[in-house]
Amino acid sequence: MIEGVMYEMRVYAVNSIGMSRHSPASQPFVPVAPTSEPVGLCVDDISDTSISLKWRPPERIGAAELEGYRVEYCKEGTDEWIPACEGLTDRTSLSVRGLTTGDKLQFRVRAYNMAGPSAPATLAQPVTIREIMQRPKIWLPRYLRQVLIKKVDECVNIVIPFQGKPRPAVTWTKDGEPLTQSMASIRNSDTDTIFFIRKTERKHSGKYELQVQIENVQDTAKITLQIVDLPGPPEALKIVDVWGFNVALEWKPPKDDGNCDITGYTIQKADKKTMEWFTVYEQYRRTHCVASDLIMGNEYIFRVYAANIVGLSPEPCNTKDSAYIQKTGIVYKPPSYKDHNFTEAPKFTRPLVNRSVIAGYNATLSCAVRGIPKPKVTWYKNKMDISNEAKYRMLSKQGVLTLEIRKPCPFDGGVYMCKAVNECGEDIVECKLEVRAQIFKEETK
Repeated sequence: MIEGVMYEMRVYAVNSIGMSRHSPASQPFVPVAPTSEPVGLCVDDISDTSISLKWRPPERIGAAELEGYRVEYCKEGTDEWIPACEGLTDRTSLSVRGLTTGDKLQFRVRAYNMAGPSAPATLAQPVTIREIMQRPKIWLPRYLRQVLIKKVDECVNIVIPFQGKPRPAVTWTKDGEPLTQSMASIRNSDTDTIFFIRKTERKHSGKYELQVQIENVQDTAKITLQIVDLPGPPEALKIVDVWGFNVALEWKPPKDDGNCDITGYTIQKADKKTMEWFTVYEQYRRTHCVASDLIMGNEYIFRVYAANIVGLSPEPCNTKDSAYIQKTGIVYKPPSYKDHNFTEAPKFTRPLVNRSVIAGYNATLSCAVRGIPKPKVTWYKNKMDISNEAKYRMLSKQGVLTLEIRKPCPFDGGVYMCKAVNECGEDIVECKLEVRAQIFKEETK
């Protein structure tokens, strides 16, 4: 019979004389065959008391609609198949819970249509109900691998995913001390941890460490949080000199930099008659300047604001006295100055930094030095002069010294030293260089 085609049946009686009349026709019916077995039955996840299975629909369903699937299991050594859930499920996955830890079970799944169950799809081998340990691993987002800068009163909400089975123990510390609830709120789940500060303060700045641990296996990640604020006003603003239409000013950086670098200063002037303030310089980097093009016969006062990445200081620093721009006709006698001795012993303004590089890739070491007259610079490796070795290239530009090491090998690791000498003295800096061998990893499926 052809599946899916409607049929009716009738019967004839036959003896030695011949064939009788046929019986009345039966009710119409359609022959239906069971579906083929489900495909790709496998274990998706497992714990101490549960297992998750998944599979794909049968390749051949037939003329009748698929009614669902039934999952069954039996304990190794027995023939009793126990339904994993009541009735049929229309999904292609199922979590079986309430199992006994350590039991060795075999699982199978059948597809059902109106013709009945299909042949079973069975796992290749029995499964032991026991959670498989997964090493703890923290997946630190890329933006947290550098200093995280936030302004005062801003919100900090950091989500850091991790993995590990069974559920790892999560621990947060700040500057080596346990993290208190008053400092930050921590919420942990099976797969991530949330670090939350509703309103930041300067005290929240520091280094935070996250640790996830399963038994004796652990993984750690570090976060540096920098809370910045507006800077304080500059200090000791004073008028150094007045000549012609110019006034020389000088001041000191603020005591409170707002927990970040000062990016510049804003200098303003005001005529004492009108007291209207006008900007002379913005984002000025030095702590001294000259205000020019002032109006003859006027008397001026000055003020300076400090600026960082947050903004200008709330209050300025004002001059205590004023500068009067004399009218023409008055003979100006410039003050006499002694010749200044500009000679200076060498001093490294930026030291060498310990580095770890990979063998085969060019590496550079950099530092900065100042000194008058220009100092003579010599590079050493393990206290041996390397000035004439072809493997090294020494560069010097406006006080910035660079040592380039062409394709270093592990033998090139060691202590590197830079020495600067002039007639006023000398100075040295040194660092350690580690050259790591290349490691090649082969991915396997």
